[in-house]
Amino acid sequence: MDFSLTVFQKQIQETVRALSSKYDLEYWREKDRTGEYPWEFVKELAEGGWLGAIIPEEYGGQGMGIMEASLILHEVAASGAGTSGASAVHFYMFPPMPIIKYGSEQMKRKYLPAIARGELLMAFGVTEPNAGSDTSRISTRAEKRGQKWVINGQKVWSTNAQNAQKMLLLTRTSPRDDKRPFDGMTLFFVDLDRTHCTIRKIDKLGRAAVDSNEVFISDLEATDDDIVGEVGKGFYHLIDGLNPERIVIAMEAIGIGRFALKRAAQYATERIVFDRPIGQNQAIAHPLAQAWAQLESAELLAMKAAWLFDHGLPCGKEANAAKFLAAEAGFFACDQALQTLGGFGYSKEYHIERLWREVRLYKIAPISQQMVLNYLSTHVLGLPKSY
Repeated sequence: MDFSLTVFQKQIQETVRALSSKYDLEYWREKDRTGEYPWEFVKELAEGGWLGAIIPEEYGGQGMGIMEASLILHEVAASGAGTSGASAVHFYMFPPMPIIKYGSEQMKRKYLPAIARGELLMAFGVTEPNAGSDTSRISTRAEKRGQKWVINGQKVWSTNAQNAQKMLLLTRTSPRDDKRPFDGMTLFFVDLDRTHCTIRKIDKLGRAAVDSNEVFISDLEATDDDIVGEVGKGFYHLIDGLNPERIVIAMEAIGIGRFALKRAAQYATERIVFDRPIGQNQAIAHPLAQAWAQLESAELLAMKAAWLFDHGLPCGKEANAAKFLAAEAGFFACDQALQTLGGFGYSKEYHIERLWREVRLYKIAPISQQMVLNYLSTHVLGLPKSY
């Protein structure tokens, strides 16, 4: 197995790194303070074709693989943009995956080029307040009335809903069956019609520049043309994109950790206390060295998972494990960086606290660490299912 980088992949790294570096830490600090979406940054990536990296060329994209997408999102995160930058790019890449694979030809030709150009921002409506990780328990319903579908329900943690024109929405179109609990759900790609959708922004710990929302849906109309794939198969269409998303999420967490680690190492070299650099003390040096080792290890597994996916091979255990290790490594690196800077680490002026707040998300989403361990214990080790 050879997943070393090609010349083309190294060029992607260098190009995205140079573009991302134009948006300095003060830019991201201001976006975090105001909660404004980073439109300037997104527009420039769109002009470079990066938002459409994994959209097929015939629909206006670049037709790249998950390895290339991982490199792009790693470089964005590693620039100091954190999740405020990485998520802004991420949500042009991965929510459209069910459309790429299962959407009708009409749907793909109508919407994918606009997404690739950064002209169409979409929201994601899956999670519900009373369902959580048990997606089979969602209660948002779509009912067929004549030639229309009428949708009612509630979603939570819907990204981009403040500004999005469309939403990828998972609904129930038939009652839950205990024997086949994931059947009977249907994906719609619908207009986010504000006359039928009430959107409430969630005030949260980090990633303020990319909004998260509650969405209350009342008699929202859709047509058969808005259905992604088959009626009743929406959950299965959705899960096809879970492994690649976990791979790139891992690379985002690694990128954030690496940026924080670099800042901490520089500070530990320059900061003089008791007539010596604080990095000369093993209590400072060893945790930073451990952070480096953990980040490197997580990246190797993430790259293996990306290689497997791009070669059409099973990668569920690698993708989940990479996400788990990267979330732990990224947060550990940011936490040790904050500790290294001491009081300055706690100050917004030094930017580490923002990354510390943002990287914590990866231990929760898009799947919690505990649910990853549930998957690995059952599907890899063959242990009895715990839920």
